[in-house]
Amino acid sequence: MLRESYPCYLAGEAVTPNLDLEVVDKFTGEVATRVPLVGEAEIDQAIAAAAAAEGAMARMPAYARQAVLQHCVTRFEERAEELALALCVEAGKPIKDSRGEVSRLIDTFRIAAEESVRIRGEVMPLDISPRAEGYRGQWKRVPIGACSFISPFNFPLNLAAHKVAPALAVGCPFVLKPASMTPIGAIVIGEVLAETDLPPGAFSILPCRRDGAELFTTDPRLKLLSFTGSPGVGWDLKARAGKKQVVLELGGNAAVIIDADTDLEDAVERVAFGAFYQSGQSCIGVQRIIVHEEVYDEFKARLVARTEALLSGDPKEESTFIGPMISEKEAKRLHGWVEAAIASGATLLCGGTREGAMLEATLLENVDKDADIERLEAFGPVAVLSSFREFDDALARVNDSAFGLQAGVFTRDIYKIEKAWDTLEVGGVVVGDVPSWRVDHMPYGGVKDSGIGREGIRFAIEDMTEIRLLVLRTPPKG
Repeated sequence: MLRESYPCYLAGEAVTPNLDLEVVDKFTGEVATRVPLVGEAEIDQAIAAAAAAEGAMARMPAYARQAVLQHCVTRFEERAEELALALCVEAGKPIKDSRGEVSRLIDTFRIAAEESVRIRGEVMPLDISPRAEGYRGQWKRVPIGACSFISPFNFPLNLAAHKVAPALAVGCPFVLKPASMTPIGAIVIGEVLAETDLPPGAFSILPCRRDGAELFTTDPRLKLLSFTGSPGVGWDLKARAGKKQVVLELGGNAAVIIDADTDLEDAVERVAFGAFYQSGQSCIGVQRIIVHEEVYDEFKARLVARTEALLSGDPKEESTFIGPMISEKEAKRLHGWVEAAIASGATLLCGGTREGAMLEATLLENVDKDADIERLEAFGPVAVLSSFREFDDALARVNDSAFGLQAGVFTRDIYKIEKAWDTLEVGGVVVGDVPSWRVDHMPYGGVKDSGIGREGIRFAIEDMTEIRLLVLRTPPKG
């Protein structure tokens, strides 16, 4: 079980200025543990420490940075079940999915350990014209400096890891604000980092309220802000971030296309997973399902049956597939969208009821194209079915969205695959699977309202480093 309380980490040290933040078991609604809730003074101190640590972090040799990351891998493996249980409690994530996220946390740090020793540069010939004869160049990547990270509630371990691990790989000190509803995973990452030989001030992990985190965004001592969360918040932070580099991983209402040549049994299994995995609380969760008219009725019948067979309940039970949403407020919001769609003529295929934070896995069809459940991000266990005749129309429907994170396409036609890759306005096209699929070293991010920049260790390293050029001139006489 969780400990009675946890500290936060300020300039690499465990501190407990208070225990004002109650962390609630999302299934029972009971207080599970308590952590500090810091204010502006602690955040300012953490930023100052990170800025002061820039030189020491930049001077760490690659093998030393790798050793820190390898230590994290070892300790996360040793504490895997503890981490999974904490995630199950604080996020309401079914225990099997919680273990899956812990495995991804380990993967992310392992990838970062590998990348930490291969941050390369390039020798660049400069003598492209007579005036440049005798000149040669080379460039390398250097750490950008102190970074600010704000991570979300839905993957509190792995999405924090996607910020922390590349920063450690390149030698950037950082301050991290975990989601106040799910801070425990990030704090345990801090416990493990505190066991290493990182320079003083190299990291801080500070739970705080959203309105208390202004300095994470505006402080000029921070050279990069990486935020994962809702579009409204993300774009507002970017507008106030000043001169610093900004990476935003925001929302989506991801679509999947089911073409007529699809193996329906396989597609139904994957779509049910993609739509309802961890109660649909994923920015690449399947929300819009666009099915060829030739197979629409059969696919619909199979998907409804599969959805109705999913088990909901206590996330600590091994058989549970759908647990609670993060809060009753969010469940009420999404349930209201479902009811509004039905009132406007949509057909409820299954689900549609709510008890507290538990919302049934829900499928709708005949949804108005301007309905909230069609246009906005559901971020819960609800998906919408529609049919298409021409593949080009299906592609256009995927693009008819303010978002563009990932899309899934089930087809065996290589020409349609190429067309989807060329046409879809998204950060990634997944063929033969749902948009919810991700491996942690691939470039991941979106376009339009889904954000800017890419995660995936190698690609995050590019954002967390700057190119520094060296030009050598050989005088005419040598």
